[in-house]
Parts: sequence; structure tokens; C-alpha cells
Amino acid sequence: MIELAELFRRDLTRLMQELQAFNDEEALWRISPGVSNSAGNLTLHLEGNLREYIGRQLGRVPYTRQRSLEFSLRDIPAAELTQRIEAVKELVPGIVAGLTPAELQSTYPEMVFGAPISTLQLLLSLYGHLNYHMGQIDYLRRVLTGGAKIEFAGL
Repeated sequence: MIELAELFRRDLTRLMQELQAFNDEEALWRISPGVSNSAGNLTLHLEGNLREYIGRQLGRVPYTRQRSLEFSLRDIPAAELTQRIEAVKELVPGIVAGLTPAELQSTYPEMVFGAPISTLQLLLSLYGHLNYHMGQIDYLRRVLTGGAKIEFAGL
């Protein structure tokens, strides 16, 4: 599944571009009225999500997810968040690209959404989840810093 692997690589690069575009590092941890998560916490959540469901479950890379910390940690420097996403970008595409057609069609090893689904269905859900939260991060960056649109990396 080379195509999906490349989309994960591209969009994790774009997530790093978002983080680097925060001209005020404190803004990474602020929230806007009516919003419950900061861009920093959404980034930690994406890291944990991808490390768990792709890295650990499919790639068998040791990882112990602490989901509650994804939403409670604060004030991690932007450079560290970027490094963490860079590490995920090095991990996820290789695992996804290495999956065979049979593995993609097989039932995902854990019941994530209350019913069995294929590994491919879960990967597509994870890709959508990544982009959903990236949109939130982009919106928060623009609102909290007055930042403009980013010219994102292509494929």
C-alpha cells in the first residue's frame, strides 16, 4: 500500500510545517473559546494514536500508550513536538508500505470501533483522523497567532 504510505509521509510532513509555523510557542498550548484541546495536545494525541495502532499493533514496535497524558501534558517545546512527529513519520510509512494485500484485507488485530474491521479500513480511518486533527491545528494556529495559510509540502 505504497500510495497510502506516501500520503501518511506527506501529511506528517505537513503537520511538522504547522508546528513550525506557530510564531508564538505558548500558543501551541492555548485553546480558543469553545475548544477543548490545544494544538500541542492534538499533536501528542496524533503521535500516540499512530504509534499505537500502526507502530505497535501492525509493526510490532514496543510502545505503551498513555492516552490521558496526550490531553494533559503541557508546555513541551515546539522543537520536541516536531522531533516526535518526525520519528512517527519515519515509522508509519514503512510499516504501511510493507503490508501485504492479505494483511490489508485481514481483520485488524484489535476491535477499535466496537466491531471487527479490516486493517485497510482502520488505516483509512487513521488517515482521516490525522487530517481531521491537522485541520483543527491549522485553524487554532490561525486564530491564536494571526498566522496565514501555509504552502504545504507536496508528494
